[in-house]
Amino acid sequence: MIRKKRKYPSICQHFIFLCLICCSPLILAEKIALVGAQVIDGIGNKPLRGKTIIIEGNRIIALVDKKAIPRDVKLIELNGATLLPGLIDSHAHPLIAGDDYQTDHLQGSSAYKTLKGYKALRNLLNAGWTTVRVAGDTDVYYGNQDIKRLIDEGVLIGPRIFGAAHYLSITGGGGDVNYYSPEQQLIADGLVVDGVDEIRKAVRTEAKYGADWIKVLVTGAFMSVGDNPRNVQFSEEEFRALMEEANRQDMPVMAHAHATEGIKMAVRLGARSIEHGSYMDDEAIRLMKKHGAYLVPTIYVGDYYADPRYVLREQTINDDYIKNYRHIFLSLVGKAHKAGVPVVVGVDLGGYDYDPTVYARELAVLIEAGLSPMEAIQAATRVPAEMLYKGDEFGSIKAGQLADIIAVSASPLDDISELERVKFVMANGEIIRNDFSLP
Repeated sequence: MIRKKRKYPSICQHFIFLCLICCSPLILAEKIALVGAQVIDGIGNKPLRGKTIIIEGNRIIALVDKKAIPRDVKLIELNGATLLPGLIDSHAHPLIAGDDYQTDHLQGSSAYKTLKGYKALRNLLNAGWTTVRVAGDTDVYYGNQDIKRLIDEGVLIGPRIFGAAHYLSITGGGGDVNYYSPEQQLIADGLVVDGVDEIRKAVRTEAKYGADWIKVLVTGAFMSVGDNPRNVQFSEEEFRALMEEANRQDMPVMAHAHATEGIKMAVRLGARSIEHGSYMDDEAIRLMKKHGAYLVPTIYVGDYYADPRYVLREQTINDDYIKNYRHIFLSLVGKAHKAGVPVVVGVDLGGYDYDPTVYARELAVLIEAGLSPMEAIQAATRVPAEMLYKGDEFGSIKAGQLADIIAVSASPLDDISELERVKFVMANGEIIRNDFSLP
């Protein structure tokens, strides 16, 4: 009798079998339950008490009562915590390092600034800012777009990124370098464009290299040398061409606009958001309401540079604003909010050497301007998500949303500075930090 030789699986067959198990789409993602004291969902006017957030993969799948938590979930106890959507900074400059931003871009390569910028974005994520919109940045090339690409590819961990690579400026405008002699051939930190043809090419170039918004300096700026924030810098013909090309490229426009007439022109011609809006009047507010434009007032940055430890090249203008105009501006922001203009948190600070915990102070100054604490939180969560056309994806806590969730020990409705002490961060379903688990 001849026995058949028994065949044992080879090492290669074992390896293939293990790969099939590990990679099989039939294996379900782990469900997680985040348990705290209350949830601020970004939608309602009151917190939801006793609710638990159920997450599967990178999505919120339910909010349930504590007694109804499913058995097949991993519990993460955040004792006494208030949970809320991840914060959104709608006016970010991650690549700026230092206070003299108009020449900072000339002092290091694009790669050098990009690496520093990634550190800034990780700092922001760790502090609870899970999404940022870049409002142009000090880079000759496209550092933020490269960071975004690497995050989207899963190579790096960071906040969700939208925005413009550069700001478009006229010759001699806020994005130009105006304090060197004409013999110096400097590359400006903005894209300096004059006339319709240059504007169209600049918009197309921004789209080519990965920007998904256009940033334009419609008026002069407070923090740049050699221009006046009360002056309108682009003509209506130029701005109309910019809007036409941006619409053709399916890119929303954020309009840096301090001067009254610049605000009105930008809103009438279709800008999605007004950055700053310092000298808006009643008509400008009515136009923003009528056209659905968002206001990103960036108030705290002026307070930040009122601190004598930080000095701008154009410090006297900021000092004059703090002394003589800040109270007026806050009243205008409050008036716009009451009129129904959607107000959005944008911090307007820079990169890795800025303390990310102070970014939450923009919410405090919005409360000073007249928003309630809940409205200020919504201005950093649901409202900017809607401005980004992503309100159905993130910005609130409800079934179907991406799991961008942060937590603090006490209620920010009682003390908004709690948001300077974020202890738990989840971004896209991944836990970035959990200080509640520390002894």
